[in-house]
Amino acid sequence: MRNRGHNIKEKNRVLNRLDEKRINSLIERVNREIDEGLLPAAQIAIGLNKEICFFKSFGDAKPQSLFCIFSATKAITSAAAWLLIQEEKLSEHDLVTDYIPEFGSNGKNAITVGQLFTHTAGFPHAPFRPIEWKSKEETLARFAQWRIFWEPGSRFEYHPSSSMYVIAEIIERISQQSFASFVKKRLLDPLKLKNTYVGLPSEERTRALPIKYCGSALTEQDYKEMGLPVPPMTEVTEEAVLGFNEPDIQSTGIPGGGIFSDASDIALFYQALLHGGLGEQSLWSMEMLDDARRIRNQHLNDPVFKKAANRGLGIIISGDSDRNYRGFGKTNSAKAFGHNGAGGQLCWADPETGLSFSYLTSGHDRNAVRQGRRGVSISSLAAQCKAGD
Repeated sequence: MRNRGHNIKEKNRVLNRLDEKRINSLIERVNREIDEGLLPAAQIAIGLNKEICFFKSFGDAKPQSLFCIFSATKAITSAAAWLLIQEEKLSEHDLVTDYIPEFGSNGKNAITVGQLFTHTAGFPHAPFRPIEWKSKEETLARFAQWRIFWEPGSRFEYHPSSSMYVIAEIIERISQQSFASFVKKRLLDPLKLKNTYVGLPSEERTRALPIKYCGSALTEQDYKEMGLPVPPMTEVTEEAVLGFNEPDIQSTGIPGGGIFSDASDIALFYQALLHGGLGEQSLWSMEMLDDARRIRNQHLNDPVFKKAANRGLGIIISGDSDRNYRGFGKTNSAKAFGHNGAGGQLCWADPETGLSFSYLTSGHDRNAVRQGRRGVSISSLAAQCKAGD
């Protein structure tokens, strides 16, 4: 029988903070694909009042397991940049070329920092091999090579990795230290997130669960019969995702999708984004956090689902309607915010309830519709787990 949840060293204070019946429903839902043999492993955590009140591992996962969180990384990279914005060393209204003059070639000279955060910068498909991030020369050569596909600010299209490389380079130029070092010293260490790595150290690799693809992809006919658009081809291919099983890529610390962590640390990180910090440690002012959660491009739609993009400074805001299309549960409030990751990683916080939630899995479902529906179902259950709600 598959493991239905490790309890060793896991913090489960369900009766005091959370609704036990709803937690059991959440556990049952997360277990479904594990028991069916579709997904090899998963891990969930719920945060409340600046701490973790529920943490459980499923399948092949152990409490000490690490997962690549893929694009959920973007929230951490963005939150690191918010520290510089708060210190008035950076502004979303600044031109990127104010910090990286080499970036301004091929029509990119008018792109603003804010457009990097909101995926309106105009270079969503810019080529960049993850391993190139280890070389400053290769990184800057790529920046100079990139061209815009449309006028910056005129439309929204998700930039899977390109814009976050630029934000990370800006962080390096302002702070005069590496992106990985800045995030560790200014964010991870103060928050005591000891299981989160911007670049996985060799001694921690055995903790990282291998990424596996599961199930079968839908055909164009399948999408047609369901009345859904066929997802566009992007750089997030199966080959690219499986590359994160390789030590060279694991150690790179890719700012748009390469952090390794566990569900507990991610739920704690989102508690910090609700409260400005953890414990007595304050990192962000509430004014900074409120501004980061302000929707910048509500008038621009996602080109796939034709729904409002609802982007803040590097994070997604749930919104009044269609929140399930933006990766949230149907029971999340309009103020919920976060950023999910490839393979079905779920990471969010909800100011209305004070809950934060993370669901991580090493199994990447080829069936994109099933994966999306699973995420909505799990988040919908998690969002209702607070006792008394």
